[in-house]
Amino acid sequence: MTEAETARALKLWVVLARACAAVARGIEADIARHGLTTTEFGIIEALHHKGPLLLGDIQRKVLVTSGGITYLVDRLVAKGLVTREPSPHDRRARYAVLTPAGKQLIESIFPEHAEFLTRTMATLSAQEQSQATTMLRKLGLAAAAQEGDER
Repeated sequence: MTEAETARALKLWVVLARACAAVARGIEADIARHGLTTTEFGIIEALHHKGPLLLGDIQRKVLVTSGGITYLVDRLVAKGLVTREPSPHDRRARYAVLTPAGKQLIESIFPEHAEFLTRTMATLSAQEQSQATTMLRKLGLAAAAQEGDER
């Protein structure tokens, strides 16, 4: 690799990390107004859009560890937003299900959250958003493949 290639890659990483951190701070602040962490919000949002889910399925959707998902669902149960229900097919499995309070909360805050994200991303044109999505997906898949090669 040349110095120019290395410098370009490092600059891209710094810009990407700073942009991600800035957007994440805005999202965290937006969601925190409702007494939730971004991961808790991700769980109730997934349940809202997908319906009851097994804890393992939620774990893969919100990218947390198995111990982390148990802790997070416990917190949402304590807040009265989610219940655990047994699987009719597997006695060991449990579904997370939105309570009426959880459903009411996500239905009241999701549209505002979506609008916040839309305003934030509107800095880029529709074409730029599509290009960024394509490029970042390509970067993520390549990084994941490289990570798999190193294991």
